[in-house]
Amino acid sequence: MQTKWWRSGFFYVLLLIVVGALILARVMSGPGPVPIDKIGPFIEKVKEQQIDTIQQDGDTLIALKDGEAKYTTGFIGSTEELRQLLESGGVDPGIVASVVGGIDWGAIGLTVILPIVLLGALFYFLFFRAARGAGTQAFNFSKSRARLTLDKRPDVTFADVAGTDEAKEEVQEVVEFLRSPQKFQALGGRIPRGVLLVGPPGTGKTLLAKAIAGEARVPFYSISGSEFVEMFVGVGAARVRDLFEQAKRNAPCLIFIDEIDAVGRHRGAGLGGGHDEREQTLNQILAEMDGFDTNTNVIVVAATNRPDILDPALLRPGRFDRHIVIDLPDIKGRKAILEVHAKGKPMAKEVDLEIVAKETSGFSGADLANLINEGAILAARRNRKDITLKELEDATDRTIAGPEKKSRIISPKEKEIIAYHESGHALTAKMLPNADPVHKVSIVARGMLGGWTRFLPAEDRHLWTKSQFDDRLTVSLGGRVAEEINFGETTTGAQNDLEQATKLARKMVTEYGMSEKLGPRTFGQRQELVFLGREISEQRDYSDKIAQEIDEEVHNIIQRAYNTAKKILTANKEKLNQLAGELMAHETLDEPELDKIFEGLAPQPTPT
Repeated sequence: MQTKWWRSGFFYVLLLIVVGALILARVMSGPGPVPIDKIGPFIEKVKEQQIDTIQQDGDTLIALKDGEAKYTTGFIGSTEELRQLLESGGVDPGIVASVVGGIDWGAIGLTVILPIVLLGALFYFLFFRAARGAGTQAFNFSKSRARLTLDKRPDVTFADVAGTDEAKEEVQEVVEFLRSPQKFQALGGRIPRGVLLVGPPGTGKTLLAKAIAGEARVPFYSISGSEFVEMFVGVGAARVRDLFEQAKRNAPCLIFIDEIDAVGRHRGAGLGGGHDEREQTLNQILAEMDGFDTNTNVIVVAATNRPDILDPALLRPGRFDRHIVIDLPDIKGRKAILEVHAKGKPMAKEVDLEIVAKETSGFSGADLANLINEGAILAARRNRKDITLKELEDATDRTIAGPEKKSRIISPKEKEIIAYHESGHALTAKMLPNADPVHKVSIVARGMLGGWTRFLPAEDRHLWTKSQFDDRLTVSLGGRVAEEINFGETTTGAQNDLEQATKLARKMVTEYGMSEKLGPRTFGQRQELVFLGREISEQRDYSDKIAQEIDEEVHNIIQRAYNTAKKILTANKEKLNQLAGELMAHETLDEPELDKIFEGLAPQPTPT
């Protein structure tokens, strides 16, 4: 938006300089020269005392005789004007000997003109540049920090969003309303005033909001929830008002508020501490969203991964009417996301993105984008012209476990222990019918891991059975059992395995009702962070006696899994030794190499 000329800071600076110059000219010009009747007494004294010299010192005349000052008088005018007055009074004008003073234009410039210029520049920078700038500049706190995108050629469309087909269908109505609102208004329909995108971090909530604006070809305001709140009271509410006023002027348009939980927390809940400024900002958002006219084509889209802490007034119909959950993508969605990010990159012909999608269970869209980028970096580091499946698999390992640490010095004894530990995991998984197939085993350290075994699930799971949990526990304990069988003692390498096994066994008893002894019920009421899986607190609703029985049942489940792993590895000790030997020789074994070692083995029913 172009600034009007009368609002320009330069206009006011120029105005100050002109006014200052006019005042200066008026001061310097004075009231004009003194007329003859005012200077007459001075001329008479000059005649009487036969003054031989007159000097002009600024606005004063000095009469001298024989070099001695006799008397003075005031005079405002030029030397030429003084000579004319003397001549008209009958005095020789030649006695005006010299001009001692006069107007000191240099001093006037330093003391009058320069301060005016500096003062004008100061006003310009303080008031006008600050008003146009961003950030926390003076006199601009109440202005919205929202970034406006007006480009009619969108960078992001629905074609760039993959893995969220259901969510795209939901927001398609928003796009149609922004394009042709009359279609809905003719039938008395009202589009949702607010759309709340809910999902784990990295699933593409912001990307989907950009795609909505791109498809609708409308102005797009984007702002973070934290940008509303400042240290000054009332600033957040003022910014909300300014944002919605701008949006209404540019309607139809879209407002996107990212991380709205920063300002939309439940009022009076005590979670996150009290904050009057934040609550005032939230109240203003509620008022603005509920104050929309029926024909105002402004839609608010917000994103959060913490819907459990949002204020109920924010979620009610009339504000955020529609809640769209964007969850982690399934295998089909992961493949589609990989294809989007692989577009334009030189992929080798043998690359099968479906295999990569199977290997990346639990990855978000941001993780998959990073995986493709890491694969390209690895290919460039290896001086390749294209990206092969090897680079993508290495990038997957790097994303899951961290970078390789080939420089870590490991003694032969530790290397052997790690090889048997990972072999125990792989062999128990091979022999159990409900365990995931082993895809890769390595004893090369990555991140905090000394070695690692990666599995390749045949399909995405949303439901787990008790037998699957039992086999998973057995695989987790297979590494510790392998150490015990081969070396007669255990090491600290199984610490993480034991921790994960204990957590899973306790969930089987207390949350999933999979205990035959305690029956189908849950124990304890837990408060967790939605989409983050972190437990805040637990309220016990059982006695100490039941708590002891829970501990005993957890112990029994883990012990059964431990005994199962011990039976499997003892019966197949020859294969365990062979697999460990291959690992010490090659450090990393892929699925085809593992199939050769496991040739002749088939999953057996789980021993009881």
